[in-house]
Amino acid sequence: MEIRIGLQNTARELSFESKQSASEIEKSVELALSSDAKQLKLTDDKGRVFIVPVGAIAYVEIGAEEARRVGFIA
Repeated sequence: MEIRIGLQNTARELSFESKQSASEIEKSVELALSSDAKQLKLTDDKGRVFIVPVGAIAYVEIGAEEARRVGFIA
């Protein structure tokens, strides 16, 4: 699933693929934003860890859980 995080005062966004489900990611984001947490920590499908300051998050876009299609569609 693709995750895109927009950051304040930055023209680019953070984009990566994750093996976590949409509900797991949504819960992590909600918990970080609603608590006194200073960081949001997410892991991509290659095992890399992304740590984002909660105060700098402008938006979080969580892609649909859909497998990529391979081949041609007739």
